Amino acid sequence: MKLPRSRDAKRGNIQIIPMIDVMFFLLATFMLASLSLQNLHSLPVNLPQGKIATTPPQAPVTLTVTHDDRLYLDKREVRLGDLGAVLKKLLKGRDTIIVAADQASRNGVLVKAMLVARQAGVRHFLIAVRKP
Repeated sequence: MKLPRSRDAKRGNIQIIPMIDVMFFLLATFMLASLSLQNLHSLPVNLPQGKIATTPPQAPVTLTVTHDDRLYLDKREVRLGDLGAVLKKLLKGRDTIIVAADQASRNGVLVKAMLVARQAGVRHFLIAVRKP
C-alpha cells in the first residue's frame, strides 16, 4: 500500500507579480510624499503658467513681487532701496534665488529688483511658475 506524501515535503515558490505590485506602490507613495515636501518661502501669488524645473537641493532665497508691486524676501517685506543689503545677509555664499512674481505686477519693478539682486551677488534666477 502506497502512503500519500505529507504536506511538509512541498516546496514553496516565490510569486514575482505581487512583489512587483508592492514595489510599484511603494515607489509611487515615496514619489508623492517627496513632492509634498517642497517648500517655497514665498507668499501666494497668481503665477504664470509654464514648464517646471526642479529646485536645487539647498533651499534658495525667494524674492516675491505681489500684484501691488510690493517686494518680499522669504515672506519679509523689503523696500527696493534696502533689497541689496538685506539680500547680501540672506545669501550666505549662495548665488541663486527664486523669483515669484504675480502676473499683475509691473515688469519695471521686477526688473529693478532683479538688477539690485544681481549687484548683491545673485548669479542665477529661478522663475516660479504654476503647472498648466
